[in-house]
Amino acid sequence: MKIYKKIGLSVLALSTIIALQACGTSATKSTDTASKSEQTTITVATDADTKPFTYSENGKATGYDVEVARAVFKELPEYKLKVEITDFDSVVAGVDSGRYQLGANDVGWKKERAEKYYFSAPLSKSNNAVAVKSALKVSGFKDLAGKSTEVLPSANFTTTLKAYNDANPDKASQLNYVDGNYPIASRLSDVDSGKIDFILYDAISLKTIIKDKGLSDLKVVNIKSDTVDAHDGLEYFIFTKDEAGKKLQGKVDKVLKKLQANGKLKELSEKYFGGDFVPSADYYK
Repeated sequence: MKIYKKIGLSVLALSTIIALQACGTSATKSTDTASKSEQTTITVATDADTKPFTYSENGKATGYDVEVARAVFKELPEYKLKVEITDFDSVVAGVDSGRYQLGANDVGWKKERAEKYYFSAPLSKSNNAVAVKSALKVSGFKDLAGKSTEVLPSANFTTTLKAYNDANPDKASQLNYVDGNYPIASRLSDVDSGKIDFILYDAISLKTIIKDKGLSDLKVVNIKSDTVDAHDGLEYFIFTKDEAGKKLQGKVDKVLKKLQANGKLKELSEKYFGGDFVPSADYYK
């Protein structure tokens, strides 16, 4: 009788332990579910058409800017990152309207934008450059007088060219506006075919696309504007100009500083740019 009693007590004890473990597991799952449900979704917009900063691979957005964004939000578990592909003009307009909380698209700084968006710490530093036929000698904007190009209405490079044309009407270049859906690769092909004479863009992107497309008759020449701005060559994330955007900017900048210090940004730069184009630590103070 005592043996049966002991067995009964052992079974009861084992059942209790299993029940407690089940409750613990259930509680953990419940907590995890609650944690995920409390995440704030951050939608980052990109045109996936500015290789190697952002491009599409197997239907998925990738590139330096996009992967930096993913690395940043991996450190911010309170947020869930969603990447949406759209045209460039819609990237900046969508952040302005609040449709997107963040823009990741090789976005340069300019005063007009700073009035509408918050900017992150810089993600990379390159050079402004022109892509031209190999036979064309170019050392500055003066050499582009009378030459034609294709530009997007809201791009920094368009602003730079307009400013030069306004200041130097006798040496102005011809700006042909194209839709935001017209890719930079197509514009470079237009230079190669002779439809236009040059493209002003980022040196990293120009070299990458020319190599990928086999446009061997084109060359890339670094070019400086008459006025050197502290932001020249730098690119950023942009955020909504509101309280939520300011809060997000602070958190993202903190993580960017960490990723610069631990070498993650350098790792991504070498993977997507083929070299270290990460700004110095002074930019992340």
